[in-house]
This record gives sequence, structure tokens and C-alpha cells, in this order.
Amino acid sequence: MVGRHTARTGRAALVAVGALALAAVHPAAGAAVPPPAPGPVPTAAQTLGADRPSAAMLQALQRDLKLTPAQATARLVNEAEAGTRAGRLRNSLGAHFAGAWVKGTTAAELTVATTRAADATAIRAQGAKAAVVTTSLTDLLAVKTKLDKAASRAKAATTPVRYVDVRTNRVVVQATSRQAGNALVKAAGVPAKQVTVRVSNERPRALADIVGGDAYDIDATFRCSIGFSVTKDTQNGFATAGHCGKAGSKTTAAGSSVQQGTFQASTFPGKDMAWVGVVSGWTTTPEVRGEAGKTVDVAGSVQALVGASVCRSGTTSGWHCGTIQQENATVTYEEGTVNGLTKTDVCGEPGDSGGPYVAGAQAQGVTSGGSGDCTSGGTTYFQPINPLLKDLGLTLVTATAQTNAPTPQDTTAADAWRTGRVYEAGATVSYGTARYQCLQSHQAQGAWAPETTPALWQRL
Repeated sequence: MVGRHTARTGRAALVAVGALALAAVHPAAGAAVPPPAPGPVPTAAQTLGADRPSAAMLQALQRDLKLTPAQATARLVNEAEAGTRAGRLRNSLGAHFAGAWVKGTTAAELTVATTRAADATAIRAQGAKAAVVTTSLTDLLAVKTKLDKAASRAKAATTPVRYVDVRTNRVVVQATSRQAGNALVKAAGVPAKQVTVRVSNERPRALADIVGGDAYDIDATFRCSIGFSVTKDTQNGFATAGHCGKAGSKTTAAGSSVQQGTFQASTFPGKDMAWVGVVSGWTTTPEVRGEAGKTVDVAGSVQALVGASVCRSGTTSGWHCGTIQQENATVTYEEGTVNGLTKTDVCGEPGDSGGPYVAGAQAQGVTSGGSGDCTSGGTTYFQPINPLLKDLGLTLVTATAQTNAPTPQDTTAADAWRTGRVYEAGATVSYGTARYQCLQSHQAQGAWAPETTPALWQRL
């Protein structure tokens, strides 16, 4: 986003990137997987606007993913719709769930993995491809946790990245040598058959300290990219990367002494999240900056699937797109280790830190670090937005949040659905006289009440 008070329809934009869309639902079937509750289900496009992608998003997808206009539009709708089907199957499969991902030029193929062969029929009934594997996602995450702990006790610089690859049903250790990777596996005491050692000279670094593009300055010393507009109580501000500044650090409009705000909270390493509270004169908007300075609206924070397209905006390199490669990655920078990042094949460069990632109209996260550049290509990692909002107690500013939710009959229950809360896939809530289970991780907003948003909630 622009560091200065850039007026747009009378407001100063506080954001820096693009946004994404959501999903539809088909009834589940099959003996091993319980069917969802009956009732009409709208398409993703009808529910969350996947049929109305911004021109900036479509143009960037066409350029970076080599798509035609029709393919770019179809991809966004397919990715959104697949998210709901994957969420329903995840809830039904329970402990047997081993991951989900999309593939293909238009992301038309959804694959859901399970450790139980009897689930295959029900998965196919949802229009997805079934992959029967040996290890559940829960167990793979447990293996990764052991590897992370072992890395913290050793020279993690030689094994800087660890993540779960749901497409191969293994945990991947990225190491500078096979010997270093194998040594970490042995030290962690995990089965070697569940781990793949990938040898690479890449060493991710935090992307900061370079002047360029839409930006803000920290303590008049270095520069980062503004992420998404947020609020906390009556305080306006924006989300960004934790390594960009510490609590109390002052920010100014890029390249000037115009006061902008103060870091209210910051976590790094461990996580890479922060937010800046802005002074009067800076107005939050649901807009993020895309190609050639054009802006697009952010509609929410629904988490996209592995394989889905995603676009990023930043101070130095601008607007670029790619796909989500893995989730819940652990990355060791020179400054320390960060957990829970999402890996992408979108390029990035120093100065892009803190900038937003979007999928369709949905906020995904803020840039943490990466390797390579936007000339030869590279890899980037982002701090997912939903954990950031939850941990820091923030509310994402969206284009739809102003819509009031229907008033339920009972809002006093401890587990009653409430706007502003971040719900993970699988969470259950009460709303009115019914109970619902979350299909896709997101922050609740008034326009997305459970009974009116079957793309996000399944009635039990």
C-alpha cells in the first residue's frame, strides 16, 4: 500500500495487495462418510462472489500462471468451490483425513486423502479424487513437531525448512546436504519412511530493509510493506510482519517524515506477526493494491487449499501470482525460527515483507520471507492471516463486514457463533436453535452467519 495519504473516494488506503473468493457445496454420500445435512446449497459464486473477480486479479493470474481470461475466471470459481467440498470431507473423515489439494490449469481436480480405503466411494461421490495413504495429517504434523524440536537443539541453519507435503503424504526436510537432513531425522527419532530429505542451497531470509514501491518506514531506518487494514476496538491500523518492527516502533509515510502510527504488538521469531495502530488522518479500507496501482476489495479471510492460486503485493517487486505449495511450514532465518508459515512459488524480494497475499477476494496472509527474486524466480513464505487476527485480537476490514447478521434465537450459549471470532475448520458453534460445523478456516463477519453461508458452515 502507499505510505502516503493517498485519497481514493475520500479515504486514505491502508492496504497493499489483492484479494480472493470462496466455495460451493455438493451433498456427500457413501457408507464410510456421513452425508451432510439436507437442504439447498448455493454455488460458490452465489455465496461469496467468486464469479466477480477483480480485473487486477484476473490479469495477474493470466500473466503469471499463463492462463487465458476464461481459464483464470474458471480457476478462481473452481478453487472456491473445492474448499467447501474439502471442508465437508475433512469433517466427515475425522482422524482418517490426510489432506486435500487442487491441481490442473483451472484447478478443476480436487483430491482428498484418507487412511481408510472404505472412504474412497464417499470421496468420489463429492466429485473429488480419492487418495488412500498410510499416514493421517494429524500424525504427519506430529512427526514435523518432533523434527522442529530437534532442529531447535541443533544447527537449524543446515535444515532451514520443514513442512508437511500432503501430496506425497510425507514430511519434507529442506537441508543444505543429505547428511544434515538425515542427521536431523535421526536426532528427532522419527521413522525415516515418513520423511523426505530435499537438498537445496536455498536459505530463506526475511524480506526487509530495501526502499521501493508502496511502503512505510520504521523508525526512519528501514522499510516494509503494509498488509491488510484491521481494527481493534476503536483503533484503526494495519497488519504486517513481526520482523518489521517491535512494539513501540514508530512508522512514517514512505520517504517522508509524515507520522503514520506505532507498532502496537509484534511477535518474531516463533511467529511473524504484528500490527500498527495509525494516527488520525489515516482511514482503513477493505482495498488492497494490485497491478499498476489498481485496487481490489478484500471480502474475508477464508483459507485457500494447497494448490490454489494466490497473489502477492509488495514494496519492491509489486504484484505477482503463483500457487500455494504447502501449509504449516517451519522456516529458520538468521534471526530465528518461525512456525506455521505457508510456502508459495510466488516470487519476492527484500522490502516486500509485511505485504498481503490474496486468493480470489480472500486475505491469506502477510509476507514473511523467501529466497530467489522476481527476475529468476523464487519461493516465498507468508504468515497466515487468521492466526494473526486471532492472536492479536484484530478484526479484518472487509467489503462485506458492514452487513448485519440475522439475529439468532439464542446468543447466550458459551459456544454461540459471534462475529469477529476466528473459526478453524472442524470447529462447532450454536446459532439459533441449530448447531453448525466449520468447513473452512475464516474470521466470522455479519454477512456470513452459519444459516446463510453453507460454503463455510455445515448444519449438524
